[in-house]
Amino acid sequence: MDIVIREARPDEYAELGEITAQAYLKDGLLDQNETDDYANTLRDVAGRASHGEILVAVADDRLLGGVAYAPPGSELCDIAGAGEAEFRMLAVAREGRGRGAGEALVRACIDRARATEGVTRIVMSTQPAMRGAQRLYERLGFTRTPERDWSPIPQLELLTYGLDL
Repeated sequence: MDIVIREARPDEYAELGEITAQAYLKDGLLDQNETDDYANTLRDVAGRASHGEILVAVADDRLLGGVAYAPPGSELCDIAGAGEAEFRMLAVAREGRGRGAGEALVRACIDRARATEGVTRIVMSTQPAMRGAQRLYERLGFTRTPERDWSPIPQLELLTYGLDL
């Protein structure tokens, strides 16, 4: 299967939002108390697109997943500092997992960061339960940055990773 990474089209935002929300909900990554609010945030691809670049993985005209790439200074950045880009809300539909879509999306973010003048590092946050994603990040050269771990809401600590470019 050939996976193509490209910018999302506005007519794909709703589908990608649902893929993103379902990836978090069905994998048990959202607590019931936060489900509605954060699920709505995950579904708001148009909102993310207004502050960054939305990339999608497509194969055989099927949307497999997507990610938000945030250049330095973007409102999407949670942990990025000066000279750092960030990616957020990486999600792959269940039927697309294990086919390389997630890796292709992360590599596309790395490539964009390398192509952005003044960017020397790309960073991201992940939940402790996302062990498969953590293995992918480490395989691609990301290292843990525990001094930057943070909690966007009580009872949810996020682990952080960075990659020097």
